[in-house]
Amino acid sequence: MNVTLTKIDDVTAKLTVSVEENDYQTKVAAELKNIGRNHVIPGFRKGHIPFNELKRRFGRQVTSDVINREVYDAVVKYIQDNKLAVLGEPMPVEVKELDLVNNKDFTFEYELGLAPEINAELTKDITLPFYTIEVTDDMVQEQDKMFRERFGAQVPVEAYEGKALVKGAIMELNEDGTIKEGEDAIQVVNGIVAPWRFTSADEAAKFEGKKVGDKVVFNPAATCNGNAVELASMLGIDRDKAADIKADFEIAISEIIGLKLAEHNEEFFKNVYGETVTTEEQYFDTMRKSIATQLLPNSSALFQNDARKLLTEKFGNFQLPSAFLKKWLMRQSDDLNDANIDEEYDKMESSLKWQLIKERIAANKGVQITEDDMMNFAKHIAARQFAQYGMTNLDEETLNGYAKHILNDKEYRPRIVEQVGDAKLFEAISAAITVDEKKVSLEEFQKIASEA
Repeated sequence: MNVTLTKIDDVTAKLTVSVEENDYQTKVAAELKNIGRNHVIPGFRKGHIPFNELKRRFGRQVTSDVINREVYDAVVKYIQDNKLAVLGEPMPVEVKELDLVNNKDFTFEYELGLAPEINAELTKDITLPFYTIEVTDDMVQEQDKMFRERFGAQVPVEAYEGKALVKGAIMELNEDGTIKEGEDAIQVVNGIVAPWRFTSADEAAKFEGKKVGDKVVFNPAATCNGNAVELASMLGIDRDKAADIKADFEIAISEIIGLKLAEHNEEFFKNVYGETVTTEEQYFDTMRKSIATQLLPNSSALFQNDARKLLTEKFGNFQLPSAFLKKWLMRQSDDLNDANIDEEYDKMESSLKWQLIKERIAANKGVQITEDDMMNFAKHIAARQFAQYGMTNLDEETLNGYAKHILNDKEYRPRIVEQVGDAKLFEAISAAITVDEKKVSLEEFQKIASEA
């Protein structure tokens, strides 16, 4: 079997594969004999089928399959042995049925799209800003309040305010404001409402300052935009019936349960951040660092966006095998055709160029992904997910367990590989160029990100 490469231009080439009968006849014979050993054919004992009979029945299909497989394997091997950087996959110039009756020798041609030579040398002359969001006192106070609420206690209070629960008898009203009576009247003896969760600010305002013994007229449907599930829960009725509720109701307040914020003390500090945080100074210092860590992905995302844009503009002036890639893409997707491929390819071209640039940079900088990198990143994801629920002081064993669970997810793992690869790539980029660090307010950052 002979394979030759003909370059059409800098980014496209043609591979020609010449096949003679002695290149495939031994493997065809072996496959036919294997069929004879393993298949049952009427009229013959298994394993005792004459070779000529096998050849008559299966010879043409087996020969065609073997030739096509051997040819494609030869193409792949040639690409690997000659270290050709190809885009997409080799495409046959012509797809046709082999004439095995009149021919024994065949010639196949494949189109190749070649990756262009890319100069992506990073130097300190390249400057990019890195915007760090300033952690303000307001952010700290808001976070502190959230923790004090989370670790607080529910206690009876005199008047409604904040995130309190209101208990009492809830009665359906007639249109004239009187209490509805009869079998179809809805009455909840020990009802509970949480006005601070109402979607209507006007309905929630009706409870402000109310005390035990007061009565409040409100509209349950208005408190939740008519959500039948929430109405059914509030009024203790079937979901189907709740969908028709539009009337006002009256609640006679028998008890108000308010949230007493947790006090700043050693027990509270340990509950939030673990055994090592015991003082108020440590608590607020840890909180500031935690908020900064939570904000950092926003800064990193903007930096990566700016880097991609700048480096694509700087190094992206190279030719792609556009005609080849358009044909290849149309073969990959039924949604692409002659009518829309030019428009769709134009949308993809920048991403294709960036993919090649970042691969070149990664190769130049020796960027590699290890299993330890994957594990550390998965632990970071797990810790961030737990932190959303106020669980900020998990032990290493628990984090390791959840990290392994994440990595074992076959659908999620490839995304982690990509994210870790990008993180390490941009670490290498940051080290190679000049990073101009700038501290900005959240409002300034949002404006910069919006413009970017």
